[in-house]
Amino acid sequence: MADQDQGAVTLYSGAAITDAAKKNHPFSVKVGLAQVLRGGAIVEVSSVDQAKIAESAGACAVLISDPVRSAAGVHRMPDPSLVKEIKRAVSVPAMARARVGHFVEAQILESLAVDYIDESEIISVADEEHFINKHNFRSPFVCGCRDTGEALRRIREGAAMIRIQGDVAGTGNVAETVRNVRRVMGDVRVLNNMDDDEVFAFAKKLSAPYDLVAQTKQMGRVPVVQFASGGITTPADAALMMQLGCDGVFVGSEVFDGEDPFKKVRSIVQAVQHYNDPHVLAEMSSGLESAMESLSVSGDRIQGSV
Repeated sequence: MADQDQGAVTLYSGAAITDAAKKNHPFSVKVGLAQVLRGGAIVEVSSVDQAKIAESAGACAVLISDPVRSAAGVHRMPDPSLVKEIKRAVSVPAMARARVGHFVEAQILESLAVDYIDESEIISVADEEHFINKHNFRSPFVCGCRDTGEALRRIREGAAMIRIQGDVAGTGNVAETVRNVRRVMGDVRVLNNMDDDEVFAFAKKLSAPYDLVAQTKQMGRVPVVQFASGGITTPADAALMMQLGCDGVFVGSEVFDGEDPFKKVRSIVQAVQHYNDPHVLAEMSSGLESAMESLSVSGDRIQGSV
């Protein structure tokens, strides 16, 4: 595992990406910054109080989002004043979302000195054809994917971290996340068993850059940190993602609904750190019924208890 970590940090030590060096934003440095988050839980917050709860519960970073959540309308990057307030209030790394393709939002967030920028398909899309050229930025970028080809295409654009995305509709159903994580891990296992001559055809099938596909085969994993996101609301969900091969999890803002959000966040953080210990997982899963009473799953939707 140590060799894999070292390989991920030194990604593109050759000439695979050339424009990064020209702009004095070495991609290997950004990948190394993303490595710091491995084995942790990133918690979505929309207020200073939530950020303080996440930090005290052991979150490795906070993802700042707009507190206005409605089914209609356009969702944009968070208010810069909110980003500044949260950064002043907590010491853990701060991440913020920019719309897909909206490089000006990314420029604003970088000027606010956020630690990571999430080019997120979860909020509204600004450019339906193009993603941000992430090599133009100093800040490490996080990008979402649902399969291996999409992950490698985002890495080619400069993503230093991959978010394997499942549910995006605010549900408590982790099934889509599990399906996408298994798809990525399955592709890697298939790739590992291929002859070198077969990699060309597999890269074409994935619509992914050949050199990154070859590097994935060599490393036995996607070349950057990969977190799971979507529908992760219990310690068991978080441990499941880790046992499937993810490096960490994103936790949605729904964990702050109901009573005792500290206990919910803390239990998920502990589950990520002790994902192979069923005794710890049992302890972390105990007594959460009242804390999660507002997250009762009905069909594919999370609905408030009545």
